[in-house]
Amino acid sequence: MVELLPLPLDTVFHALGDPTRRRMLERLAGGARTVGELAEPFSMSLAAASKHIKVLEGAGLIRRDVRGRTHLCHLEAGPLAEAHRWLAVYERFWSARLDTLERLLREDDALRSVPPPVADEGDET
Repeated sequence: MVELLPLPLDTVFHALGDPTRRRMLERLAGGARTVGELAEPFSMSLAAASKHIKVLEGAGLIRRDVRGRTHLCHLEAGPLAEAHRWLAVYERFWSARLDTLERLLREDDALRSVPPPVADEGDET
């Protein structure tokens, strides 16, 4: 059986699929952090944090600099830009659909706000 390598975008979305990793990326957007600093808000071991970091590294979302025993992690936003470009197609799709829905709802509101015709006194109904 032939195994195909995952596309880089697949790897990025896999990495983003975990809420812990997304929060780590959010923290890195504010600047470089050590592995310990990334692990701290999650009450997880350094080994568990390191596993998440390895997934993020594999997706190209972070870069880790090792300085002695300190591992400093930096955000690499390039793959996020690629994911955003891919999602932008669907953003346009949904924006067009929502614009159509808004137009239809406004038309419906306009029809409902027209008062019913008043019958003339001479009309028999």
